[in-house]
Amino acid sequence: MKDSGLGRIEISPHAIMDLAGQVVLECYGVVNMVSKDLASDIIERLPFENRQRGVDVHIENDQIIIDLYVVIEYGTRIITVARNIQSAVKYSLEKALAMPVAAVNVHVQDLRISAD
Repeated sequence: MKDSGLGRIEISPHAIMDLAGQVVLECYGVVNMVSKDLASDIIERLPFENRQRGVDVHIENDQIIIDLYVVIEYGTRIITVARNIQSAVKYSLEKALAMPVAAVNVHVQDLRISAD
């Protein structure tokens, strides 16, 4: 939340989730994003669009903490892909929101062979 001379600017966690999810899916080596558990996965498969799948956002002391649940392409260097995700998400969020990102936690849930 930011206070400008004209009033308050409030950014929804859902907007942050959308932005982070889009950035992750554009990263090299990412196949998909998934839910952190089976119950959430079932709910998210219902017939409506859910771009926040695999993203959890917490805002504490005006800082963003984000958890990302991803599927990485088999054969890529997992640690390198995860670090690239962290860097890209942190940069994009801080640039777009002018809010500090305290942590970007990447949870690799699965590996998949991409269909060429």
